[in-house]
Amino acid sequence: MRTHKDLDAWKNSMELAHEVYKFTANYPQSELYGLANQMRRAAVSVPSNIAEGAARVSAKEFARFLCISQGSLAELETQTILSGRLGFLQPQDSTKLLGEMNLVRAQLAGLTRYLKRK
Repeated sequence: MRTHKDLDAWKNSMELAHEVYKFTANYPQSELYGLANQMRRAAVSVPSNIAEGAARVSAKEFARFLCISQGSLAELETQTILSGRLGFLQPQDSTKLLGEMNLVRAQLAGLTRYLKRK
């Protein structure tokens, strides 16, 4: 039986969350409960909502949770851009995270299209 752990979107969003945790560990102490915490929460929300949606009974419910994941991804993207502007992320690190987000965004969109055709 296949689960959320078999989905590429879940696997890649887990990797993204891992990377966010690594990068935000270097944020200033003053941002521990600010931007770093918000980024971590948004990053964790993406695979969490994929997992919760996959466990639902209907494709419609699953698609709704994928939309929530897309929203969390947009939030994380905004926070990543702000982190770069504030100098908390090196340009190459920001580029890496944004690239991973684009991959996950495309995978979520593809999965949502598939579910809507079902």
